[in-house]
Amino acid sequence: MRIARVIGKITLNNRVAELPPARYLIVRPYSRATLAEQNAGNEETLVAYDDLSAREGDLIGLVEGREAAAPFHPAKVPYDCYNAAILDDLDFQPQLPLQE
Repeated sequence: MRIARVIGKITLNNRVAELPPARYLIVRPYSRATLAEQNAGNEETLVAYDDLSAREGDLIGLVEGREAAAPFHPAKVPYDCYNAAILDDLDFQPQLPLQE
């Protein structure tokens, strides 16, 4: 699981019947250095399935890969990532020096 910030949402013009109805978010995953506030983060953006109603600016727990489709088993869905949790607070204290 990675931590990501919601930076927007997607509105579908035409829905594909195989996709369960939900919200789709544009998220920016955080690196360890970003969590330690040592850099602004990378420019990677992902589209995440969301049924928890996260809002723009929220920090979320992002699940990727094969596990992203696991909650929908046995249905086959084309999701690369989904919102598994909305984080209220984050306390990150790295124990080792960060390397870029």
